[in-house]
Amino acid sequence: MRVPPDLTRIGGETRSSRALFGIPLVIILAVTVVDLHAPPTVHLGPFLIAAPAITASFAGAGGTAVIGALAVAAQVVIGVFHGGLTTPNHQAQILVLIVISGLVTSFRYATDRHRRKLSQVRTVAVAAQEVLLRPLPEQVGKLRIASLYLAADEEAQIGGDLYAAVRTEGATRLVIGDVRGKGMAAIGDASLLIGAFRGSAYRNLSLPGIVDHMDSAMCWNWHYTGGTERNFPESFVTAVVLDVYDDGPVAGMVNCGHPPPLLLHRGEVAMLEVRDPAVPLGLEVLAERDYPVEMFRFEYGDVLVLHTDGVVEARDDSGAFYPLPERLAAWKGGGPQALVDYLHADLFRHTDGVVNDDAAIVVIARCA
Repeated sequence: MRVPPDLTRIGGETRSSRALFGIPLVIILAVTVVDLHAPPTVHLGPFLIAAPAITASFAGAGGTAVIGALAVAAQVVIGVFHGGLTTPNHQAQILVLIVISGLVTSFRYATDRHRRKLSQVRTVAVAAQEVLLRPLPEQVGKLRIASLYLAADEEAQIGGDLYAAVRTEGATRLVIGDVRGKGMAAIGDASLLIGAFRGSAYRNLSLPGIVDHMDSAMCWNWHYTGGTERNFPESFVTAVVLDVYDDGPVAGMVNCGHPPPLLLHRGEVAMLEVRDPAVPLGLEVLAERDYPVEMFRFEYGDVLVLHTDGVVEARDDSGAFYPLPERLAAWKGGGPQALVDYLHADLFRHTDGVVNDDAAIVVIARCA
């Protein structure tokens, strides 16, 4: 999720931009040569303004100023060879070229300054978002993990979807969830839920205990931070919380109204639906708190895929949903990161690169 630095940028210009400087230089040279060989009544000097104007589209203010100065120098040369610099026509052309080159350079400088500020803001935003949604480690306990997060907001790195993993006594505990809604409110709820999940890891709560703790945290937050603005019966978080135990090929799961995980076992895909699912987190006004644990086998060689509804509800041009179980069954094999890359590329092909909702995928494989 971190924005990588532009290692090709040298002195404010990229290597590709430097190659483009040949275009305005050719324009200056061509206009100068043609004008010098043209009759005195033909004036091509005004075309020189194209050189700094084009340069501003790919270079910084410094490069634009240099090209503008070269264009003015070329206009001076043309004036000297066509009657001297005292003629009103050449003086007007030189003055106009200086003014327009200066304006173009100033606009480019203002644009570069705005971009630098925007880059700084984005860097801070990405750092803050990584604190809220830390990248999952490649290995936790006896599990190998890979994850993918696609935010619906192009300017954001995270949204209302969430995932996290912690170590507990004898197991690796994971959560994946989806906050109802979008925007800053959803990001705040997601960060609160992740904080409650991580913060209680040292207490070694049972699986129902951790779910109850997260439910209480969400309800408390909604009551004491936005009770006059939120409609509580419509505010909730769907989530799957599971423990993958170290000492046996089993795992326990509590599903709170979330899309069921998929288990890939010996080439066959099974949907891990629970017999008695719990209600989403934050709906204590609708039901008593009861979080039954569903046990299932998770053997060496199996792959477990957790996901949010933004994946399975992604549509193609015809309106068809993304067929995650079928695409998972067609996978040729590999590690968790290979599967995440495969699903990422396949999902983008299905949606033509457009994600209309936050989407998250977590792939888990048991180590030997």
